[in-house]
Amino acid sequence: MAHAHDHHEPLGEDLSRAAQATLERAGEQWTTMRASVFSALAGFSKPASAYDIAESVSKSEGRRVAANSVYRILDLFVAANLARRVESANAYVANAHPDCLHDCIFLVCDSCGQTTHLDDDHITRGVRSAAAAAGFAAERPVIEVRGRCAACGNKADA
Repeated sequence: MAHAHDHHEPLGEDLSRAAQATLERAGEQWTTMRASVFSALAGFSKPASAYDIAESVSKSEGRRVAANSVYRILDLFVAANLARRVESANAYVANAHPDCLHDCIFLVCDSCGQTTHLDDDHITRGVRSAAAAAGFAAERPVIEVRGRCAACGNKADA
């Protein structure tokens, strides 16, 4: 069972509105640039780097947007739970349910780069418990499982 509870996962404009509401509840403003960065991030089917997002926003806005500006916004988005960072790829994905906080489990395909985000509170509670038993305070657990997705030839035969 991947989910400890069900999520409504908004898409498109609904996702942008959910992200805006979450950011504003965190005491931050939803600026035009932040909206553009979120829209670009949510438009990628795979994790996107700050450079990918800067290029996308630059094209849509008709002006150059610097990657360092995008990095600052992405840092804010991660802190506010609007985006998740895929550590091993130094890339980001939009959080499909920004109003719900979970530790991250990513399945990353080494062939095509497709990344699937799972919520499994049982597994992440276990990770947090193991960390605590070792005297470590887990602030932001991220679990990344590298391998091959079904589309790239993952064979489930034993």
